[in-house]
Order: sequence, then structure tokens, then C-alpha cells
Amino acid sequence: MTGFGSAEGDVLGGRLSIEIRTVNHRYYNQQLKLPFELAGIEGPMRERLRQVLERGHVTVSARWLEGPQVQGTVAVDLERARQVLAAAKELKKRLKLKGDVDLAFVARQSDVLTVQRDGGGAATAQWTEVVPIVDRAAQALLAMRSREGAVLAGELERRLTALETAAQTIERRAPERLVAELTRLKKAVAELTAGAQVDEQRLAVEVALMADRVDITEELVRLTTHLAACRAALATDAAVGKQLGFLGQELLREVNTIGSKANDAVISQAVIAMKGELEKFREQLENLE
Repeated sequence: MTGFGSAEGDVLGGRLSIEIRTVNHRYYNQQLKLPFELAGIEGPMRERLRQVLERGHVTVSARWLEGPQVQGTVAVDLERARQVLAAAKELKKRLKLKGDVDLAFVARQSDVLTVQRDGGGAATAQWTEVVPIVDRAAQALLAMRSREGAVLAGELERRLTALETAAQTIERRAPERLVAELTRLKKAVAELTAGAQVDEQRLAVEVALMADRVDITEELVRLTTHLAACRAALATDAAVGKQLGFLGQELLREVNTIGSKANDAVISQAVIAMKGELEKFREQLENLE
């Protein structure tokens, strides 16, 4: 789901802004863009976001609104820079990638540039300083996603209602369709036998077998059960995208079976309409966590 959240706070004597953006993605994917003073907390930040977000492409960017007030000097680890450069060139060669390894890329890597405090030690932010900002930005993001989710849930509910209405149409038509099939079978038998005596018992057996083959009662019951499960999932506050995806597959399975047994214009039209609604339902699920 799409969303945006931002927050700012005091870190290392400066003013830090953190922005979190999410866009639709089938799975969970993170991308962090942090200043080097925050390189040491990338791991905890990734884990924190993974706890509150379950799906989507997540981009986190942090920048200084006011630079950190740290007394010290910037130190360059040339050996680390050489290692990064050599590794990047080897990767480019082995994978036959395009592009150049520039200064900006090398400087962004961990431990290449560090600020050494007066008196020793690198000037890096502590997780305890940054986590409140991350949490506020994440909460703002979740609030926005929640508003979008409510709209999306309403759209999915309308699709479920359309499916339910079509299923009711099929259920009402099913007995009439069965009577029509029986009438057609008897007429066909009469034409084939040209008025000759027919074994009524054998005919009754064939009619029963035919009725069993075209009966869609079980499919309609399972369809109704799956629709109820979808509604129950939408009523919860949990992440239900994957669950609804599975239920959507099961709904399509039942609709296809009904269509294969239909042999009736009214039911066939209802099945086509249901397939269209299910396609829209499953498309919307790509946007749902």
C-alpha cells in the first residue's frame, strides 16, 4: 500500500528528519538512505520497520536539517575505501554491469568516512536517540495507509456483494435448470427409441446419474463459505492480503466448476460476471497488506 510518514528530532546536537515512503509491492522490500553518522544503526532500523510493516516497497531517507554538533575531525579509512572500490569493480566485471563507481558511491559505504570526536571515538548516532523519530514517522505512515485501507476495503466489499448476488441468481436458477435437463433427456430418449418400450428403471438410474453430474449444490455452499471468510478477514485489523489472495483462488475454483457444470444460458452469464468481479477483486489485493 502507498503511504508517507515523516518526523524529526534532535540527534547528536543537530536536527534529523526521517521520511518513510511505501508503494505497492507483492512482497516486503526495504531501501535505506542514511547519512554516515547513522550507519551503525541501520540494522536495528530495518528490524524495527519490519515489525510494523508486512508488505510493500519501503524507502527510508534521513537527512540533517541542522548538522550534528560534534567537535572533531572527519577521518578517511583509505584501506576500507580501496576494498570497497575493488569489490565494486569485481562485481561490475563478473556480472557485466554498466556504470562507473564514483566518489559518491564509495563515500556512502560504511566506515569509509567517519567523524572522530575530540578525545577519540567515532561520532555516530545511538539507536536510542533515533528510534523515537523512526516510530513517529512510522505511525504517521500507518495512519495514512489505514485511511487508504478503509477505502480499499469498501471496494473489496462491493466486489464480494456482487459475487454474492450472482451466486443467489445461480442458486435460484439451479432447480429450473435441472428440470429442463431432465425434460431434454427424456425427449432425447423418446426420439432415439422412436416410441419403443423403454426400461423405466434404467431410465430413472440414468436420470439420477445425470442429476448428480450437473448438481452444483456443494460448489454453491463452498462459495458462500469463502465469501463469508473474506468478509470476516476484512473486518479484522490484521494484515489479510495473503489470506484474501488464497480465498480469491478458492472462489475462482468454485466458479469455474459451476461454469463447467452449467449447460444453462442464465448460469453461464452469471459465471462470466463473477469471473470479471473476481479479476477486479484479485487486482485490488495487490494494493492490500
